[in-house]
Amino acid sequence: MSRETDRERWQRNFTDLLQELRVAQTGVQILFAFLLTLPFSSGFPDTTAFQRDIYVVALLAAAAAAALIISPVAFHRVLFRQGRKPELVRFAHRMASGGLAFMLIAMVSAVLLVTDFILPRPVAFVLSGATGVWFLTFWAGLPLVHRGWARDDDDEWSDDAQTQRLRDPARVGVDEATRG
Repeated sequence: MSRETDRERWQRNFTDLLQELRVAQTGVQILFAFLLTLPFSSGFPDTTAFQRDIYVVALLAAAAAAALIISPVAFHRVLFRQGRKPELVRFAHRMASGGLAFMLIAMVSAVLLVTDFILPRPVAFVLSGATGVWFLTFWAGLPLVHRGWARDDDDEWSDDAQTQRLRDPARVGVDEATRG
């Protein structure tokens, strides 16, 4: 099995990153749309000054998340066909990371806004803090813990094996026949 070239690796990294951004973009757009409509709902005038402040934080964080998560598309348009895929992948990685950070702020703020509206403030703070910890566990803690896991190059689900399957789909049947 041949190794992928640097160019193929950068293209695969970019494709993988775009898939991740599509998932994050959908989530941030739904949250942003919800936040944009909130002031026009009948209960919004009943909010406190604190809740309106939290609303503004959530709205601006969702806007920042959307801008950062969508920015690799604009960057790609500017760099299109200039052979700068490594630079694009590095930029997109930083923007995706920043977008996720703002998305975390927006989501925790939205939870605080809603829970503070319907529950006593101390309970709202506890639930919002737990939400933040929950997100950080799955978005940062677990990935960082698992980052050090060794990769078996012979593993059939490694990136190299997946790349080979994409290049030669006929090998899928051969691989499965030799495995069993």
